[in-house]
Amino acid sequence: MIELKDIAYVRSGAADLRTAVDFATDIVGLELVEESDGIAYLRADQRHHCLAFVAGESGVISSGFTLRDLDALSDAETELERAGLTVKRGSKEGAKSRHVHEYLAFEDPFGNRVDLVVGQTTTPTPVKFNRTAGITEFGHMCLDAPDVDEAGRFWTTHFNAKVSDWVTGAACLMRIDPVHHKLAVFRGDRPGLCHINFQVESIDDVMRSWHFLEEKGVEIEQGPGRHPQSTAIFLYFKGPEGLTYEYSYGVRRIEDDAAWTPRWFDPEGPGAIDMWLGPKARVSTQYQIPARDDATWD
Repeated sequence: MIELKDIAYVRSGAADLRTAVDFATDIVGLELVEESDGIAYLRADQRHHCLAFVAGESGVISSGFTLRDLDALSDAETELERAGLTVKRGSKEGAKSRHVHEYLAFEDPFGNRVDLVVGQTTTPTPVKFNRTAGITEFGHMCLDAPDVDEAGRFWTTHFNAKVSDWVTGAACLMRIDPVHHKLAVFRGDRPGLCHINFQVESIDDVMRSWHFLEEKGVEIEQGPGRHPQSTAIFLYFKGPEGLTYEYSYGVRRIEDDAAWTPRWFDPEGPGAIDMWLGPKARVSTQYQIPARDDATWD
């Protein structure tokens, strides 16, 4: 079984790099760490970056997770190949571009490209947030798949992910540490990134950002509200290139795996998506850029 240690980053293609970066800094509040060779790196915590925009075709390129060491990376490569998946060892140039020591990339059974990385660069200096949004960390990421039951089975069979809760036929919420979910899969007709999440310090930060976003004319896709599964107070909003961002506060922690039984929520039931009974229209997805050649993987 492949042991994921944490989420690492999202790598996203941007047809309009400047607009994507300006939104991530001026609106979301992230720090622009560096911009070189058509790639902009954005930071929210101790990671060198959690979001990288790559100039070119619009769409998600890959979503990254960290492994413990190089032995774990080799074991992961073996296990994924035995499962019949296409696996590519990353090049030195690709690793440098991702600010990791080594990595491999694979496509899950639904067409989502995933990077498994070792040695993601840590930056010890405080984050220079571009605006005070209260961000504390890169919280989670959510992929799309046409069958969330099969997706949950894939991640819990080959990886150490554990199902925290289900939204029947609509979402599988999974943890790789005590946080209720670091990874989720939502039902979608195409592979892609449903949203990228940032945790904030307080409910006040969520509400201040709500007013800020409305004042700036940003499209609010859902919220403010509160998810009954994770207990998190949430706010989803749409950025350029089809990328959906989320702020959330108060996420549930599951400290005792043995004592926790995943629950099932009817997506049409009252309060099943939002305990505050707000609009529950599904947020938009940034679709996966298909791999067309070896260069696409790097």
